[in-house]
Amino acid sequence: MSTSTQPPGTTSVVTGPLPPGQRLVDRFPRFGTHLWRPAPAVPADPVIAIGGGAVTSSFDLPVAALADLPRTEVTADFHCVSGWSAAGLRWEGVAFDTFFRTVVEPELAPGATVTHLVFVGLDGYRSVVLVEDVLAPDVMLAEHLDGVPLGAGHGAPVRLVSPAQYGYMSIKHLCRIEAHSTEPPAPRLSLGDRLVESHPRARVWAEERNGSLPNWLIRPLYRTLKAPLLYLCSRDAPRTSSRTDVDTG
Repeated sequence: MSTSTQPPGTTSVVTGPLPPGQRLVDRFPRFGTHLWRPAPAVPADPVIAIGGGAVTSSFDLPVAALADLPRTEVTADFHCVSGWSAAGLRWEGVAFDTFFRTVVEPELAPGATVTHLVFVGLDGYRSVVLVEDVLAPDVMLAEHLDGVPLGAGHGAPVRLVSPAQYGYMSIKHLCRIEAHSTEPPAPRLSLGDRLVESHPRARVWAEERNGSLPNWLIRPLYRTLKAPLLYLCSRDAPRTSSRTDVDTG
């Protein structure tokens, strides 16, 4: 994929050959280990808590304050680690680089160097992202998808979107961002958890699907599970319907 020339504030990632191991689907389905749970309730006045060891003191930023920051638009494919890809999604919101420089950086402790950021959703899911990956020009805090506000299934009121990484990095229902000067300790994983262990970078073109297991083992596992789970989670959500009706990976 390559970035095309667009008006200021717009990044368009042109759909081309799919990354290794991916197949295109004609819908944008709900997917993950949470299929039996409804989307979390959105607070009346949602905030994003800013904290972490690199920040002088924690504080809450109202989600409504994002409207005061420069707006941007990204059109990109979305790649689920299980092997499906949805093409040409149009996200609107705030470039994460802009958010970081404007909101987080002024609150850093003197001399602090940020190496990792942690993103946490209202549903309890979290991702740990290297600062160089999350400050890429196409990474954003998205509030709209295809011209309409995010619905509950897509991560309302705001979510992270990082097109160059597998979908498990793009946390939905974003409610907390932590800035750290060292890599946060990882939770102890059971054997079962290792099957869905995240990769530290999760870059789709490098096929960094799993943090410890090889792709020759992971690919067949996901291929076996993908078809029944896609049917379960998206049988009522064809690609031609509003994407606010379904959840994302």
